Amino acid sequence: MSDLLSQNEIDSLLSDMSSGTVSVDDILSDKFSKNEVSNYDFRRPNRISKNQVRTLQNVHESFAESFGYFLVSKLQTLVNISITSVDQLFYSEFILSVSNPSCLYVFDIEGTDGNGIFEISPQLAFTIIERLLGGNADLMPKARTITTIEQAVIKPVIEHALADLGKAWRSIAELNFKYERLEMEADFVQVAPSSEIVIVVSLDVNIGSNTYLMNLCFPTFALEEVLARLNRQQVTTQTSKQSPNRIKENMDLLQQQISTTTLPIIAELGKAAISVKELLELQLGDIIKMKKNINDEIELIIAGKRKLGARPGSSEGKKAVRITSVLQEDELIDDDITYKEEQ
Repeated sequence: MSDLLSQNEIDSLLSDMSSGTVSVDDILSDKFSKNEVSNYDFRRPNRISKNQVRTLQNVHESFAESFGYFLVSKLQTLVNISITSVDQLFYSEFILSVSNPSCLYVFDIEGTDGNGIFEISPQLAFTIIERLLGGNADLMPKARTITTIEQAVIKPVIEHALADLGKAWRSIAELNFKYERLEMEADFVQVAPSSEIVIVVSLDVNIGSNTYLMNLCFPTFALEEVLARLNRQQVTTQTSKQSPNRIKENMDLLQQQISTTTLPIIAELGKAAISVKELLELQLGDIIKMKKNINDEIELIIAGKRKLGARPGSSEGKKAVRITSVLQEDELIDDDITYKEEQ
């Protein structure tokens, strides 16, 4: 056999021959396909397993979802963030893949002795800045060096992204990511030795009809303790069962969003039904009789649905109503067909 076997493969083969599972004739007849043996490159050792890669993908999918929601609210446009790959590379390979100029945000991984890199393409940075300043950013901007003023505009967005990243990582470890500095040339960023294996999470950011690149780079030596605990089951268990603090945070956020929502309110004084003939014969000074008495409550229609009873009046010289009751379904007028159909 011309192919070299590893020690584990030799031990497994001898064990199968001893138990009678594999015979010498089977080996000589090349019964076992060579495709069952995968090549291993000792120059590129795999520091993380497939299960750990899947766990990292789950963590960053959570980050992509939360950061995507934030961008939707800030940019007031459709934003979708998706993960394209989770790779293990030499740090030198990652640096060579970075465009020039670029936006490399170096952040501190608190609690460890390492830093990470949050890379966004200049086109993505300019698109975010354009939307924040009221532009439409429909066209793909050209890559150039970001100015000092533009850095100040986008910095809060980067800090929020790192905060969302920390929340996503808390499903497996208590890690915080703190913004340190911006570098626009990869040669000035040295967060790991050139031969060190780093984890690179690549994401696509879709804003409108354009797609932009975004990368996260983590040195493996800074996450050794965390990587030892990474497994898909742990993340699934912890993310499916939210802590009371997380539930309270979600409720507070929901209440905050609802409290700022505006709804149209209409105070309906009454209704009247007349024929087309009567409508055409109306003259100045004619009176249309409503079906409500002068002492009856009027109804408040909120977002197209009748909800409250009220009394008309004035406040500081302006027309106003005073809420007196909450309407029940049996209190609604019989000819309110629209409300009945919506229910």
